Amino acid sequence: MAVTLATGAVKTKREGNFGYLVPALLLIALFFIVPVFMLLMRSVLEPQFGLQNYATLLGSTTYLRVFLNTFIVAGVVTIVSIVIGYPVAWLLAIMPERWSRLLLAIIILSMWTNLLARTYAWMVLLQRTGVINKTLMGLGLIDQPLALVNNLVGVTIGMTYIMLPFVILPLMGVIRSIDPAILRAAALCGATKMQCLVRVLLPLSLPGIAAGALMVFVMSLGYFVTPALLGGTSNMMLAELVAQFVQSLVNWGMGGAAALVLLVVTLAIYAVQLKYFKTAGGS
Repeated sequence: MAVTLATGAVKTKREGNFGYLVPALLLIALFFIVPVFMLLMRSVLEPQFGLQNYATLLGSTTYLRVFLNTFIVAGVVTIVSIVIGYPVAWLLAIMPERWSRLLLAIIILSMWTNLLARTYAWMVLLQRTGVINKTLMGLGLIDQPLALVNNLVGVTIGMTYIMLPFVILPLMGVIRSIDPAILRAAALCGATKMQCLVRVLLPLSLPGIAAGALMVFVMSLGYFVTPALLGGTSNMMLAELVAQFVQSLVNWGMGGAAALVLLVVTLAIYAVQLKYFKTAGGS
């Protein structure tokens, strides 16, 4: 009798907990599953039923070049963001709390600034008659203005600036959670500063690096405004291609196919990352 009552209580508790999940599940279904399903249907039904949109997309060297360029840009932005963001996060983690809060507030404030305004600001700074080129020429470092816009350089600079907070914030949290006594113990055992960094700090902060890199890479894959304004036609990314299909060509079938291919590839990368770090953590 007691076992039956206990089982009934557990079932009732589970049913009650499931009720709290219903709003979240409805939200996911309404704003994610339904739109993705509609894209899937349009990609196989327009202009006629079949997989011809996917065949055209994956069989054309032009579209494959856009895919390749998208992953190259996302990879470069991710690497540059990690290289710049790691020392900044480490500095914020070890600074006095007063200065750390001030710099963190400045970084967060940059995230709240309008994306279009920030991108146009970089266009002004990077153009041939912009502040950067004028400064370099005034210092005598260059004779002619550098081409910093309408190419991969401009896209990388603009996107790295936008993505840096998404690397700094998770890294700072992970580095702050590392016990300083571990680094002192390594130094007492004869480790140099570089050895403490490479063999102690970097491995312990690897989860933060992975989280920041994954976030930046996935967000960069679908970025549109910054590559469209700072990049050229030779550096078109997939988001621009989808916009061109939908807005200029009114071809929802190809646009849906391109968006779904990007979604599948992104989820596959995410699954591989989760599996890798799960294995690494388990070993």
